[in-house]
Amino acid sequence: MTQADPTLTRKVNHAALAAGLAAGIAFGLLATGTGSPALTSLATGVRPLGTLFVNAIQMVVIPLVVCVIFTGIARLGDLRKAGRLGGSSILFFWLTTVPAILIGMGLMVFALRFSPEVAAPAVQDTAVREFPGLLEFLVTVVPRNPFQAAADGALLPLIVFAAIFAAAAGTLPAERRASLLDLADTVTETLVTIVYWILWIGPIGLFGLTAPVTAELGWSLLASLGVFILTVIVGLFAFIGIVYIPAARFLGGLPLRTYLRGTAGSCTVGFSATSSVATFPVMLADAEARLGVSPTTARLVLPLAASLNRAGSALFQGAAVVFLASLYDVPLPAAAMAAAVFATFLASMTVAPVPSSSIVSLVPTLATVGVPQAGLAILLGVDRIPDMFRSATNVLGHMTAASVVDRLSAKKAPRQP
Repeated sequence: MTQADPTLTRKVNHAALAAGLAAGIAFGLLATGTGSPALTSLATGVRPLGTLFVNAIQMVVIPLVVCVIFTGIARLGDLRKAGRLGGSSILFFWLTTVPAILIGMGLMVFALRFSPEVAAPAVQDTAVREFPGLLEFLVTVVPRNPFQAAADGALLPLIVFAAIFAAAAGTLPAERRASLLDLADTVTETLVTIVYWILWIGPIGLFGLTAPVTAELGWSLLASLGVFILTVIVGLFAFIGIVYIPAARFLGGLPLRTYLRGTAGSCTVGFSATSSVATFPVMLADAEARLGVSPTTARLVLPLAASLNRAGSALFQGAAVVFLASLYDVPLPAAAMAAAVFATFLASMTVAPVPSSSIVSLVPTLATVGVPQAGLAILLGVDRIPDMFRSATNVLGHMTAASVVDRLSAKKAPRQP
């Protein structure tokens, strides 16, 4: 999607979600602070409200993820005919997404040293997951039966199937591919509407999730969430300084001042709207007028980036996996970390144009490493701040990609006689 469809750009009431989170935390702290058996029983008794909210989110995840990744890849057309610009763009997205995940995970592992000790929250699915070796894991990502994978909630193999199916659909004649894309777009818009309906009950669901957890954990949960938010923000700025600025300077040939001035407007819009899709018109104008990107490159790379490029979201997701694994006391051995990187890489490409979709699309990654998905709703209540920063980072990545691809393609273009 290159334009902001009204269905996809409606506002989420972040204030109401934050209020639900705050109310749950306050009630939980009151219960644990007073030691009252009645308050503690009441705080833990609202847990089904949170379970209902998590179940509602999980209900939409599988079809939404499949539709988003299908439209993103199938819209490219035949990948063999995507051309130098499309191939270079996708390569840039992939090469920048991996270090984003590693930075997010690495910084969170370091930051957890300064986080208070938190007892693992009580969850229903407490069975210890036995993680396969890396080769066994790679075998399992190709499903024997995608419908069975969907029924089992095995999202990662389903994502791989959806990507292969979308690549095959891209080779079909334009009119046949268009019919599939129209159907997928319609289904996506319908599912997005359901997501907004679910978010309407978000404050109640967050209260039902945070009240019992806070009653069990006390102030340490608040301190841990603060560490998480700060680490994500620091990680995004570190990623920009390590990856995007050098890429723009040495590969895109842009002086630092030109780069910062040329992207400031688009990043500000992305920061305030928390949507890189809604920022597309501003990005297009700034890339051509301020960064000197050719119209041909800008109008190919930027829509492609808006569909597939989510390095800021990938960094957030990598940090969130490590944080939630620590919160729920789930070990992450080397094989699990490698699988988490791979799963997060795929999941970052399924981020739908919905506020806080980076949290919803974390489901397959958490399922891969055995982390309880109830922790997602805890992050949802504090997501407004990280969402603004990662949206701005995504926008900056789109602009950087356009500049780099434009300069590299100009160098490779044959000279006129």
